[in-house]
Amino acid sequence: MFQHDNAQPHVARICTQFLEAENYLSGFGNEFSSEDPRCPGSLPEGQNNPQVCPYGLYAEQLSGSAFTCPRPTNKRSWLYRILPSVRHKPYTAMHCGNLTEKWDEVEPDPNQLRWLPFTIPKSSEKKVDFVTGLHTLCGAGDTKSRNGIGIHMFTCNTSMVDRCFNNSDGDFLIVPQHGEILITTEFGKMMVEPNEICVIQQGMRFSVDVFGETRGYVLEVYGAHFELPDLGPIGANGLANPRDFLTPVAWYEDREVATGYSVINKYQGKLFSSQQGFSPFNVVAWHGNYTPYKYNLENFMVINCVAFDHAVRTSHANMHTHKHARTNTP
Repeated sequence: MFQHDNAQPHVARICTQFLEAENYLSGFGNEFSSEDPRCPGSLPEGQNNPQVCPYGLYAEQLSGSAFTCPRPTNKRSWLYRILPSVRHKPYTAMHCGNLTEKWDEVEPDPNQLRWLPFTIPKSSEKKVDFVTGLHTLCGAGDTKSRNGIGIHMFTCNTSMVDRCFNNSDGDFLIVPQHGEILITTEFGKMMVEPNEICVIQQGMRFSVDVFGETRGYVLEVYGAHFELPDLGPIGANGLANPRDFLTPVAWYEDREVATGYSVINKYQGKLFSSQQGFSPFNVVAWHGNYTPYKYNLENFMVINCVAFDHAVRTSHANMHTHKHARTNTP
């Protein structure tokens, strides 16, 4: 049933595969379900974890909250993949580059600060992908206590080939500023352009393809997930409408990698690497409410007051994290 195709060049294969999967599911925090049309009936009916899954797939649950959380705050998705995600070699520590969370080692400075745009390295001089191009600017809190944020920049000029990234510390909100990016996740693919944002939630593996010199921002939040703010006196409509958030549809590749596929994990502020012999993007079907998603900022409806004074900035809020992380958790 599953065929391996390693003959096509990497970029051509990526573009062709994305055209086949360029569809999204609409909504924020919805209960979604999706299966790759190449494997009809791959999503189990009436069961999350049957003894034998269709096509001999492996069922795995990815949790974004404690599984005992109340229903409104419970985040999880079931993934049905060709090979289990635990089939990899042990993780080993790797160089963190310009990624850090050692805020205490920086002397405080009360002055107003700003910075010039980060220079994007030329591919002819040095090939830099999304992970190696991450630069931490500032932050607060601590990944171990699961409370705080990190703010990073990324500058890259080459795609991630046979390697992916996984953040165990928190959620990544990625904002491309120069150049579009194609993000492959276990849930499917997302093309994210400047003036769009995307969120890759904790524990989700993803890989970034670029089409030239690329730069952008990353907001990392520890221990909490993004939510839409309440509208209050605004009423039923306005700001970011839930239907404008887009989640990718299922897409998989059944690809062995003889030279080894690298899975890079960020854990407690450090980077670790593991090797496996196949692509991790082998999820044929999935369902749940814990997914990656993207949003086009052109769809944001600004609420403003220009009669004689300036309204509070919260009227421009797109998303926020809950003020009390992990509430109602036993």
